[in-house]
Amino acid sequence: MRSDAREAAFKVIFARLLGGDCPATTRAALYKQAKLKEDEKEFSESLIKSVEEHGEELSAILDEKITRYADYRVYTADRAILLLALAEISYFGEIPPVVSVSEAVALARKFSTENSADFVNGVLGGVINA
Repeated sequence: MRSDAREAAFKVIFARLLGGDCPATTRAALYKQAKLKEDEKEFSESLIKSVEEHGEELSAILDEKITRYADYRVYTADRAILLLALAEISYFGEIPPVVSVSEAVALARKFSTENSADFVNGVLGGVINA
């Protein structure tokens, strides 16, 4: 299921934002734990790669859209979710943006604070409705 692939990608991106590394062995363990099929692993890897390759561009978009908070005030989990969703919206044209937003909101509900789902929804809504 692509939701599980997104969740695995989120965990890798989150770890990297915290200054860690997520080597192939760790990713393989995440994929195994999530019981991802081969095409789901590939999807997860392509999301991670998109965030890595376009991180500066995606961060600039976030900085433009998040005007009420200084960068350091955005929770790391929220930033990882937003980067993941922005990469999906920007570079995976076959996926409708509303699906990317919905999946990001679900990740925020699961992995972040009580208010994060609304925050993520608002930021991404500003991106897709711009």
